Amino acid sequence: MLTVAYCRVSTEEQAAEGFSIAGQADKLRVYAELHDLGDVTVVADPGLSGKNLERPGLQQLLHMVDEGHVANVLTWRLDRLSRNLSDLIMLADRFGQAGVALHSFTEKIDLSSATGRMFYNILGSFAQFYREQLAENVRMGMQQAVRQGKWINRPKIGYDLIDGELVANEMAPVVRRVFTLRSEGQSVGKIADATGVKYSTVLTILKSRIYLGEVMMNDEWFPGRHEAIITPEQFAAAHRGRVKGRARGTDLLSGRVRCGLCRRLMSIDQNGQGSRHYRCRHRGEGCAQPCRSNLGLLRAAVLGLRLIGDDEELQAAIRTELDRARTPARKAGGGPRTRRNRHGVEDLVAQRRKLLRLYYDDKVSSELFAEEESRLSVAIREAQKESDDAHVEAVRTDDLARRFDDVAQVLATLDVNTMWEHATEVERRVLIDEFIAEILVLPDYLDVTVHGAPPLHVCYQEVGLKESGFDRVGGGT
Repeated sequence: MLTVAYCRVSTEEQAAEGFSIAGQADKLRVYAELHDLGDVTVVADPGLSGKNLERPGLQQLLHMVDEGHVANVLTWRLDRLSRNLSDLIMLADRFGQAGVALHSFTEKIDLSSATGRMFYNILGSFAQFYREQLAENVRMGMQQAVRQGKWINRPKIGYDLIDGELVANEMAPVVRRVFTLRSEGQSVGKIADATGVKYSTVLTILKSRIYLGEVMMNDEWFPGRHEAIITPEQFAAAHRGRVKGRARGTDLLSGRVRCGLCRRLMSIDQNGQGSRHYRCRHRGEGCAQPCRSNLGLLRAAVLGLRLIGDDEELQAAIRTELDRARTPARKAGGGPRTRRNRHGVEDLVAQRRKLLRLYYDDKVSSELFAEEESRLSVAIREAQKESDDAHVEAVRTDDLARRFDDVAQVLATLDVNTMWEHATEVERRVLIDEFIAEILVLPDYLDVTVHGAPPLHVCYQEVGLKESGFDRVGGGT
């Protein structure tokens, strides 16, 4: 049967302070000689942490214990075995079941007695406390570093970490090109081919705000101290018009055309002759929506932008409609819903308090109290929901009115038709991304929604598509 000395150090600094493997082994040999434990076999884990049991030397020791080859286990201090209390207790139980005596040189512990086992648990608690406190201090240090704008992880492509600071390197121009190509509508695969950067690396670059001069901790971004490689405008342009989890089509209106019958997004199809049409994905499976030319839908989008910017009569009608939505006329009468709104949540809560006082004074039975309390609780929830919904709707309509004024003011300064005619494909995409929210395809007309404005009815003949029963634009805003 063997006497095994288990030795561990976690850092070179501990070894430099006299806490080396050799130093521990020498002291444990002297201990074994004094206690007549026989020759000592040393098992060591140099440079490994004691936070868990996944260490080669410790696993070798446990295997020897399980095989029945060990009589005594010697350690310089209990935290050499583990800094986790549950692991220490598990090891003690495992040694005890195998008939192995555990000896700690520093703590003078012998687990053959109840007192020794008590002290073992106490010292194990301190070992775990030290490890958790050390982890807390590390986290606090990292948080402090992030608040100071320091990057605490490995540097990403485009930066080197020099003396704890991020410094742009020779890959910075490549990073800028990745964002530029993405803003021009290039796919990740094409960007990878053009720059020589791996596909996965391109995705990582596009997602990271480190290139805006920010630092991250726990998935949150904070202002950093390093130099930004790109501008916020370049970052926004690279992500403009993209929906997470859905690939972006090559057509300018991709992802913005929706069927008005089944509410599904319409996909782009080619007829083999160079023409492209938007087709409902449910066509032939319950939806009768016909295909519509992508060029006609683009004309409808441009027409909607021009009307918002130029048609003062339409602008006035939209503002009137928005004002009407913000200040709805109250219905006359005294029905239950009207009374509830008039009394409000506060009155209902006051009624419930009165009911509770009557119940405490034994003036109402428990059955009546339960019935009335249930009724009032339902009424309070409904009234609160109505109040909350009204507040949300008021905020939404106020925001819509404000955004409409902003959009109308911007579009009023643009000659939309001329600009569209002379714009490049990239510039047209930017215009669509910035202003067009959705085009809804209905059997008799289109609904063109400009960001910040209600939908505009556009009849098909106005944009060169199949005629419908409507003969004007802008009705029913």
